[in-house]
Amino acid sequence: MTDVRRDPEDLAALREASDVLGIDAQLSPDERATRDRVRAFVDAELRPHIADWFDRAHFPVELAPALGRLGVLGMELEGYGCPGRSAVEYGLAALELEAGDSGIRTFVSVQGSLAMGSIHRWGSEEQKQEWLPPMAAGDVIGAFGLTEPGAGSDPSSMTTFARRDGDDWVITGAKRWIGLASVAQLAVVWAQTDDGVRGFIVPTDAPGFEITVLEPKGSMRASVQTALQFDEVRVPASALLPGARGLRGPFSALSDARYGIVWGALGAGRDSYEAALRHALRREQFGKPIAGFQLTQRKLVDMVVELQKGALLALQIGRAKDAGTLTPAQISLGKLNNVREAIEIAREARTILGGDGVLLENSPIRHAANLESVRTYEGTDEVHTLILGQHLTGLGAFR
Repeated sequence: MTDVRRDPEDLAALREASDVLGIDAQLSPDERATRDRVRAFVDAELRPHIADWFDRAHFPVELAPALGRLGVLGMELEGYGCPGRSAVEYGLAALELEAGDSGIRTFVSVQGSLAMGSIHRWGSEEQKQEWLPPMAAGDVIGAFGLTEPGAGSDPSSMTTFARRDGDDWVITGAKRWIGLASVAQLAVVWAQTDDGVRGFIVPTDAPGFEITVLEPKGSMRASVQTALQFDEVRVPASALLPGARGLRGPFSALSDARYGIVWGALGAGRDSYEAALRHALRREQFGKPIAGFQLTQRKLVDMVVELQKGALLALQIGRAKDAGTLTPAQISLGKLNNVREAIEIAREARTILGGDGVLLENSPIRHAANLESVRTYEGTDEVHTLILGQHLTGLGAFR
């Protein structure tokens, strides 16, 4: 067998070689077109700047309208100016966005799946008409207030409370690790009431609504997370999401966000692998490219094995979502596996890059740091393990 070293500059050929199972052929022309369009956006608008944004802990809010024009905000939602694309198309978009950076994919998830998804699923017709078109365009940004300082994995123990006062609602309490709130115009806030958990659309400039940016961070630095404080925040009756009662409301949005992570994590893993592969093909030691050494090849092979398995998993879950048969256990399996494996890929890719791997000009160290946050939010490894455990045994182990 004659050796012909692959060209590290021919990224298309490298990607074709890494698709050992031919997964690309399982995508429809529309799905590939969506993927390629988002990939081109990431290459043009994110890659030249992302290391600087991460280094400066800068969230590029100016990208919001561009992402709206790209058609990735509220991507799966129908009507009201929303794109109305398939679950698989959204998944592919999430993958390409997170190949750029987890923080940018997180913005799309918070805006589209959490904030817009809650309004679309549970809001009144008036609320949908007012908020969804400008949010789909990226002209209005929304946050999603569920997690609290004392209620992370157990949202049923939330203490934020909304009481009736005449025709108004008055909200008191606190939220923590809320994405986007400092740059948002509205927040979908979940609170206990005398009638159970309800959701409210709350303007972020409402009197008594205080937002604190959580910093400095070692992860998700090109994103923004906040703490919220509600001191007798008054909103009209029209702020209530009429269709949401109980935790089913926020959990439905969380399921959609978790679905996006199943795909998104693959993007971070793939980008880390590609950075390591291209470096290994260029870098020579002991008279040959380090890609020609057995230990390096084993690392690269292990990465591709997990990326291929993860892609099959994501595609199966996406097809189930489009068919309306997707279950919470399936989402948990996908999120648990793909994020866990993506972190290991990013870490191993860093080792191939050697000392240069700690420089932000190379993506694996940034992806590894970001994925620590992705592993925690929208359900920790432990939570998804217990969801699957309950599915397998029929016995809940949360308490």
